[in-house]
Amino acid sequence: MSLLNAAPAVLVLEDGRTFRGRAYGATGRTTGEIVFTTGMTGYQETLTDPSFHRQIVVQTAPHIGNTGVNDEDDESSGYWVAGYVVRDPARRVSNWRATEGLEERLTRHGIVGISGIDTRAITRHIRDRGAMRAGIFSGEDAALDDAALVALVRDAAPMAGARLVDEVTTSAPYTIPAQGETRFRVVAYDLGIKSATPEQLATRGMEVTVVPASTPFAEVEAMAPDGVFFSNGPGDPATSEHEIEVLRSVLRARIPFFGICFGNQLLGRALGFGTYKLPFGHRGANQPVLDVATGRVEITSQNHGFAVDAPTGEPVTAPQAEFGRVRVSHIGLNDQVVEGLECLDIPAFSVQFHPESAAGPHDSRGLFSRFADMMTAAPASARA
Repeated sequence: MSLLNAAPAVLVLEDGRTFRGRAYGATGRTTGEIVFTTGMTGYQETLTDPSFHRQIVVQTAPHIGNTGVNDEDDESSGYWVAGYVVRDPARRVSNWRATEGLEERLTRHGIVGISGIDTRAITRHIRDRGAMRAGIFSGEDAALDDAALVALVRDAAPMAGARLVDEVTTSAPYTIPAQGETRFRVVAYDLGIKSATPEQLATRGMEVTVVPASTPFAEVEAMAPDGVFFSNGPGDPATSEHEIEVLRSVLRARIPFFGICFGNQLLGRALGFGTYKLPFGHRGANQPVLDVATGRVEITSQNHGFAVDAPTGEPVTAPQAEFGRVRVSHIGLNDQVVEGLECLDIPAFSVQFHPESAAGPHDSRGLFSRFADMMTAAPASARA
């Protein structure tokens, strides 16, 4: 469809602000939490990241779609965003790997989007007012009265208090074989996992069994894994009581643990710390993070709207004292948010960012090797 001939569309925020443009992708209506991502590329990975489930994503980069999409770079089996907002969609695809145009892919998956609006103004508004509910309405729905559209947006469920893991997790376990010799066997909880993550584990000799979020610890224990991994995922970590109790059992059993993103938040809660909703979150492939131990600054890929409330500085005894001492290992340099946790008396650590970096820089991929080193130091046969 030519953008000039696209149906009218309107983006409506819950505080009443509206932006009018043209339909991009499927025509219709959608609601969700509106957030922005600062990555200049990687839109296919963004669209297929389950952590974006029930969110309307604004691309801050103005020109989107020039490389099209292909059949290899999806990070999951679905397109999870609730809606998509771009300023200047590419008029043609120009990449030898492309198998389809971005708008065609969005239309085929029923993703309602809007184009031709000032995404910089939207981003500044979210930055100042915070992430909020929003809706995209196109075609006949765009002609509805603004007050009616705002009412539809305000009827949508907020992200705080939302349990979404059950909607994105795998329905059955599956195994990713190790590349080369199998050195370790890892159980990975799918809380919204991206395909690049088990691939990174597999390249380091780990056979990865990916299991549903509802899997009880007894089943994990029966597998006698060398390590347990918790993935990224959507929603409010405070709603994940089952996963937190599983993780506490993992920590008590001294099974080496590594978590990323949502997994970092769940480690924080398992240790007894709280979590809280950030004003507008961190999303994009250009987020600077300080590794406290080394002083090294890494540019990271991130996608989260919640964070762990833990003290930075010297190690402290975890509020759940049975787990011993813990320290904040990484700090976000834009706003000093906790970006990683390290347990000092049990084999467990986590980071808030995405070291699988799909898409994004590869600064932090060494964390997967650190997990392997932890399992080498604490083999299953030596655990009590």
